[in-house]
Amino acid sequence: MQFPHTPQQTQLPLFEAFLAQPMAPILKEVVERPWNAEPEVFSELSLRGAAGNCLNLLAPILRELSEDQDARWLTLIAPPASLTQAWLRDAGLNRERILLLQPRGTQSAQQLACEALRLARSHTVVTWLNPLNAQSRQQLISAARTGDAQSLNIRLG
Repeated sequence: MQFPHTPQQTQLPLFEAFLAQPMAPILKEVVERPWNAEPEVFSELSLRGAAGNCLNLLAPILRELSEDQDARWLTLIAPPASLTQAWLRDAGLNRERILLLQPRGTQSAQQLACEALRLARSHTVVTWLNPLNAQSRQQLISAARTGDAQSLNIRLG
């Protein structure tokens, strides 16, 4: 079956009127401003829901980090009890490249994480600090910069 061909009107570009206008000064300033040359060293991930579902979402992230080409460790500071050696194995993580550390005595998980970051023996230090205030975040950032490492805080909820 053939349909009769009707010439179509040409459509004007959707943003033609906008593009014809001179660039707004505020937008121009943002575009011309250079990107921050210093890489981000702190990230935070918030997972909510059933513990099993959160762990299933977390597994590929940790697996990727455990396979990092950097010869340093992936360090997990005070992980939740559900992150067992069996879970790490079942999730396919390279357990030969992972350190599981627990704070001892009066040392906090925050202090242990900062120390692990500063020592530069880990490419990534993963924490489960909740809540994490601005001062604690800044301490992690400073320690990560000193040790040329990444800090990843995971909030499970």
